[in-house]
Amino acid sequence: MNTLPAVLSRTPSHADIQYEIERAKSYYIQQHAPATLRAYRSDWAIFERWCNARGIQPLPTTPEAVAVFLGCQASDGSKPATLTRRVAAIRYFHIMAGITDSPTTSEIVRSTMKGIRRTLGTAKAQKTPATADRLVKMLEQVPDTLGGRRDRAILLLGFAGAFRRSELSQLLVSDLEEVPSGLRVHIRKSKTDQEGAGQVVPIIKGDKVCPVKAVRNWLQIANIKKGPVFRRLGKGGKIFKKTLTPYSIGKIVKRYAELAGYDASEYGGHSLRSGFLTSAAMNGASIFKMMDISRHKSMDTLKGYVRLADEFKDHAGKGLL
Repeated sequence: MNTLPAVLSRTPSHADIQYEIERAKSYYIQQHAPATLRAYRSDWAIFERWCNARGIQPLPTTPEAVAVFLGCQASDGSKPATLTRRVAAIRYFHIMAGITDSPTTSEIVRSTMKGIRRTLGTAKAQKTPATADRLVKMLEQVPDTLGGRRDRAILLLGFAGAFRRSELSQLLVSDLEEVPSGLRVHIRKSKTDQEGAGQVVPIIKGDKVCPVKAVRNWLQIANIKKGPVFRRLGKGGKIFKKTLTPYSIGKIVKRYAELAGYDASEYGGHSLRSGFLTSAAMNGASIFKMMDISRHKSMDTLKGYVRLADEFKDHAGKGLL
């Protein structure tokens, strides 16, 4: 019993305790995805500027200051979903500063947010799905160039796997496993798998346009054998090692939607994911098979795609007028 290592039996120094605090703090930070942390930093900067312009202390701040800030933001056009995230950001930065009694938990803040939601509504503006027929028209606009090969692979793989743009951005060559029936894509981490348990998405070969062939052709022509799959391109066909950002992937979808004659403002990175699910529902796919690809945790969202596909089938008003 008296053989404990000296490092455990001695009294911890202030430096030891501070190191342990910082280590625990780093784990706390890792609970959020990088994109969430970036959004929090941006939201906090907005709140700080608002406070400084009015001579209000941002940290720690008061519930009344947060409530007035939310009212101003709502009047300036910020949506309830954005304001909900900004409240979370204010709470996050107070906790990181060691202030556990966050002003955001106050009744005045909760009531202000409730009033904003009732006044402005909470319906989200959905991007138009890039359904199979629309996707084909978009693919017809893709040039047979280095950049075109990359964009074609992004559009086809994004659709065929119902991928989020962040998932496409994070893909590595080692995540791709080509098999006789198609392609197995290993997703190391996603929105619904923040702890990185890992998921596999099967990509079936296409008869008219093939996502498996498109990805293979892009990797071959770009001579990419490891690292990020979808990369930035420079002048003269230079291929950078750095991956494309989710924002850039969204812009690619918008570009080809516009070239195909659609309103680019109605399309984005999510259009590929919603396009697959809408097309699958219209094709009669079961909701369970759709979940295998989309990896949704709940059926509720997928039911929306099925309802959209079936809303005019066996309509109750058929033949009444």
